[in-house]
Amino acid sequence: MKSSDPTRTSLPNNVPVHVVGAGGAGMNAIAAVLLSMGHQVSGSDLRESVGVNRLRSLGAKIDIGHRATNIGDAQIVCRSTAVPDSNEEILAARELGREVWSRADVLSAICEQKLTVAVSGTHGKTTTSSMLALALTAAGLNPSFIVGGDLNDIGSGAVWKDDGKLFVVEADESDGTFLRLNAEAAVVTNVEADHLDFFGSYEALVESFERFLATANGPRVVCVDDPGAAKISSTVGECITYGRSKHADYQIVDVENHRYSSTFGILNEGQIIGECDLPVPGVHNVLNATAAFVTALELGASADLVLGALGRFAGVARRFEFRGEQDGVVFVDDYAHLPSEVSSVLAAAHAGNWQRVVAVFQPHRYSRTADLWQDFGDSFIDADHIVVTGIYGAGEVPRPGITGDLLVRAILDAHPSSSVTYLPGRDQVADYLDSNLRPGDLCLTMGAGDLTSVADEVQTRRKAQEL
Repeated sequence: MKSSDPTRTSLPNNVPVHVVGAGGAGMNAIAAVLLSMGHQVSGSDLRESVGVNRLRSLGAKIDIGHRATNIGDAQIVCRSTAVPDSNEEILAARELGREVWSRADVLSAICEQKLTVAVSGTHGKTTTSSMLALALTAAGLNPSFIVGGDLNDIGSGAVWKDDGKLFVVEADESDGTFLRLNAEAAVVTNVEADHLDFFGSYEALVESFERFLATANGPRVVCVDDPGAAKISSTVGECITYGRSKHADYQIVDVENHRYSSTFGILNEGQIIGECDLPVPGVHNVLNATAAFVTALELGASADLVLGALGRFAGVARRFEFRGEQDGVVFVDDYAHLPSEVSSVLAAAHAGNWQRVVAVFQPHRYSRTADLWQDFGDSFIDADHIVVTGIYGAGEVPRPGITGDLLVRAILDAHPSSSVTYLPGRDQVADYLDSNLRPGDLCLTMGAGDLTSVADEVQTRRKAQEL
């Protein structure tokens, strides 16, 4: 495992902080919380964005472009792992003797202020932590929170409340951050082989999740349906389990999936303790909601109030997010970028009984594609037509032979009759969809890159054609 920045656990009151890459989802949420805590916040990013404008509206000074002068009087300069040591602002901070903190440093220091409820897992943690934050709020426990996406209910993924004791945080395992958070309560949704470039091996990844779970002093909530999470639960012990398995402490029963929603019940000790009408589809969201329900109950919330909040859950940006309807075509966008995530989202889509589910997938990172391309072979079985694009590199250098066509090969090897189109150029996608989508289709874009705007691009083209 790669080494992390030196551990810092104390954040001085009202110290000026500069955030490099303030428009990114993770750093944007950090900056918003720092502002709410009373800190003077400045920042920078490479381009204008909704997140940048949000911080400005809260009182932050955000510059476009990275320059040494941007850091001003900031005593602490913080950055994500995507910002290199060679960044002008990082170099200037060190030359001036200012402290340079990682995102993990800052998040860890914030966690020291409250009782932290940390939600981790390979996938599902953004939705689960969002549901949990809203459930605890509805139950009157007044939590602060930082999650990895904007809650549609409030248009933000970060809230800080001085008078609440709980802090819900999406605990990122990708760079070991989740081991720095001193969690009072911990949730593990699932554990799969990902971020092995950081951990070095699956065994090291599992050991990190075990440490994360074992250090929690309060409730340890684990999905027993997931083999990786279940194994960690049995190793650590004293965990509260949930899932569809009859061995779960909180068992999910009577699941019904609909086009835009799901219903299910929850058993505990053989008794129905709750029935939920969830306004988002898919078994994966049923699991996410149950994790939030169980954790909230273990923290003292009322079951009725929690179920009411889950029944009003308006979703999270880029999690089966409705992006419009035009000419009989419905557009939905999702962040799914791992094989099991793609399978889960497409299973949810399939339950909607569309004329066709057209899945548009953008592979994410050359390293991840090299490791996982074969695992995507069975991920698209619930799609009627599949469009695979070129890889979104996320700053990585292209690798010879590693292209989106590898996924096409995996899909056709596993299912030779699949309808698949490969579009290596991102700029080809909107034209292709405009020409090939038809009434009754669900167009589902998936990936962690820049495919999210495709729905808007297609609809804009079609509107222009109507004029």
